[in-house]
Amino acid sequence: MAKAGEKSVAGGKQGLKRKAVAEEPQEAAVADDGTAESGAQPRKAAAFPPGFSISEIKNKQRRHLMFTRWKQQQRKEKLAAKKKLKKEREALGDKAPPKAIPKTIDNQRVYDETTVDPNDEEVAYDEATDEFASYFNRQTSPKILITTSDRPHGRTVRLCEQLSTVIPDSHVYYRRGLALKKIIPQCIARDFTDLIVINEDRKTPNGLILSHLPNGPTAHFKMSSVRLRKEIKRRGKDPTKHVPEIILNNFTTRLGHSIGRMFASLFPHNPQFIGRQVATFHNQRDYIFFRFHRYIFKSEKKVGIQELGPRFTLKLRSLQKGTFDSKYGEYEWIHKPREMDTSRRKFHL
Repeated sequence: MAKAGEKSVAGGKQGLKRKAVAEEPQEAAVADDGTAESGAQPRKAAAFPPGFSISEIKNKQRRHLMFTRWKQQQRKEKLAAKKKLKKEREALGDKAPPKAIPKTIDNQRVYDETTVDPNDEEVAYDEATDEFASYFNRQTSPKILITTSDRPHGRTVRLCEQLSTVIPDSHVYYRRGLALKKIIPQCIARDFTDLIVINEDRKTPNGLILSHLPNGPTAHFKMSSVRLRKEIKRRGKDPTKHVPEIILNNFTTRLGHSIGRMFASLFPHNPQFIGRQVATFHNQRDYIFFRFHRYIFKSEKKVGIQELGPRFTLKLRSLQKGTFDSKYGEYEWIHKPREMDTSRRKFHL
């Protein structure tokens, strides 16, 4: 009898639940975007209170949906404001106010006391007496030796071979367990003016040493973002043997000025413009981006460029007086991250 009574009680509860559901007033079914579905009464979407944040929504899918809609609304408002401003400028014509300059890390750079003034007499004297003066006076012509770390892998070897086609009068030799201190006297005896060493780690080029001969200086760079010619999309044909033009951008401080002169001394001083080839060293926030292009005249007013490769990025680690000497060398500048990288707007080149 007890079991039968329990069943009857359970059945009575279910009947009460059905009755309660039946007696509830039917509300209009609302879609996710706040609009009423077909056959239902329209209802306005619930507005969030002023201090409400989307991150407070507990449901992950709902939170992602609301954030996506908020981003879309922001883009629409921004685009509408741009169109409105463009129409206003077109209506004003010549009376339109100048365009506002956007704030970037570069144009908010902290002023450096060592910034080079082209009209400074001290800078002119240093240029006339430094290690690169004979090159800029056209008394010597560059002759470059390109080598690698000991037992290099294929990627590093190909990078050296491609660099030799970019830098005129450069020669690639492979090290066979020979120390740099022994290589440098041999380079000087054979009238090489510069030595480039490509280091690698885990079969990937990760460092570059540039030493000016016979008396230095020597710069050590960290190398990253290496792309060989086959890895560059829509690249042009292989470079010709013409001497390229050199572009040096944003080397504004005394240190940057020295590094720029080191790069310039790798290439002959008389570019052959008929080849239409350009080697660019662009400094941005102390990262030096190397690109090699060929420009093409599409018309009298339009010019296109083709990247020829290779490409890589350099970050200066140290500048040493004299030739390479890791043990007893005297350093002019060493990058110390904890002391020098305290501000995002402080740059050294």
